[in-house]
Amino acid sequence: MSASRVQNYRLTLRKMANSDNHNHNAHVALIPSSGMGHLTPFLRLAVSLISHNVRVTLITAQTTVSLAESQALSCFFSTYPQITASQLPLVPYDSPSEDPFYIQYEAIRRSSHLLSPILCSITSSLSALITDMSLASTIIPVTQSLNLPNYVLFTSSAQMSTLFLSFHAIAGSRGENDLFTIPGMQPLPISWIPPPLLSEKDSLFRTQLMENGKAMLQADGILINTFENFEQEPLVALNAGEVITRLPPVTAIGPFEPCGFERSRSLTWLDGQPMNSVVFVSFGSRTAISREQNKELADGLLRSECRFIWVVKEKKVDREDGKVLDELVDEEFMKKGKDKGLVVNQWVNQEQILSHPAVGGFVSHCGWNSVTEAAWHGVPILAWPQHGDQKMNAYVLSKRGLGIWAANWGWGGEMVVKGTEISEKIREVMGNEMLRAQVIKIRENARAAVANGGSSHKGVIELIQIWKNKNIK
Repeated sequence: MSASRVQNYRLTLRKMANSDNHNHNAHVALIPSSGMGHLTPFLRLAVSLISHNVRVTLITAQTTVSLAESQALSCFFSTYPQITASQLPLVPYDSPSEDPFYIQYEAIRRSSHLLSPILCSITSSLSALITDMSLASTIIPVTQSLNLPNYVLFTSSAQMSTLFLSFHAIAGSRGENDLFTIPGMQPLPISWIPPPLLSEKDSLFRTQLMENGKAMLQADGILINTFENFEQEPLVALNAGEVITRLPPVTAIGPFEPCGFERSRSLTWLDGQPMNSVVFVSFGSRTAISREQNKELADGLLRSECRFIWVVKEKKVDREDGKVLDELVDEEFMKKGKDKGLVVNQWVNQEQILSHPAVGGFVSHCGWNSVTEAAWHGVPILAWPQHGDQKMNAYVLSKRGLGIWAANWGWGGEMVVKGTEISEKIREVMGNEMLRAQVIKIRENARAAVANGGSSHKGVIELIQIWKNKNIK
């Protein structure tokens, strides 16, 4: 072949390569941590990304802690076969005195070195890895060694992220009059700070939060399942460098829309109930309420005279929930309430219940998925935080008008709230038409944020363009 023909051949190959690069879709890997509260937003984000023609690989730790996680993953991969499944083996780790979900976080963190060969083995070059906030400190060094951009998905509120990101720098400092001040934010009651951060210096929760918060300064970006209209103040403070300096861009990309794979057999009982007449009571997938408190809650539901669906849970891990309803709920309540409501002690599709027109109120622990789902469907919340980030989330929803918060009820287990108080608050939520109108506006704003041209939609499009450009270079 002549020199001129060789040169022309090379030019042709270069043009073809450039054309392929410009048309090449971004390829992003996602790695969640443990529990449905962390897994669900990752699954919803994955579906959102493939709708934008992004290739997705989901890396999960095996085995999962809860049955709900394993069932969700099985259904997810069968529904979306175009998403590549990959598994991270775990180094054995045990700490029987700790929460099983925090133990799993730590097991994944200690197994992060096994992630490198997995990432290297992916045939198509990756544009980025999206890491769960609870894994940042051990996974970011891995991606840095591979020159792979790392974005952290923060699965709680932007309000909570201000504490998460700054606590390593301000730990030990307390304001006056029992107030806690996060730089750039309004002082908050110290009672809203998760107790392990203040009293258990060697707890996994505190250690993980401080290490991960500090490591997130080295991320390429922080993604939050929220929207600007709902949490403007903390988002502005974060991006202005007021909370902590040297922070990468913080982008609101939520609320994540519920996905088809989450749909299951509906509770037919709801179909026969009047619109907005049912209060849904659930404290999430990993919160167990004491029997004494359950008894008062049962009394409160009967006194409220509202229809109800109540999810009863005794163990943090659903694989350990083996009791029948008769052992968890008073027999007298079951007789009195059988015509008014439904009591279940198994995993239910919360999003599907909240979407039902019969549901008019939600007694919630204020896990962030629960808050965003209530916002998405326009269901007012009676906030009853139990642990972790939930008081910060309750503050957000009450401030924005998504519901009411009985702040004097404290953390779960600190006191037994009487049935008379519970019934009063349930009636307040269910009967407040001004609150309901405000919640409908929040629903409209939430859906507008992720619609074409919305603030969160723009954030996702900008990220995808960055990832595509990375592949072209």
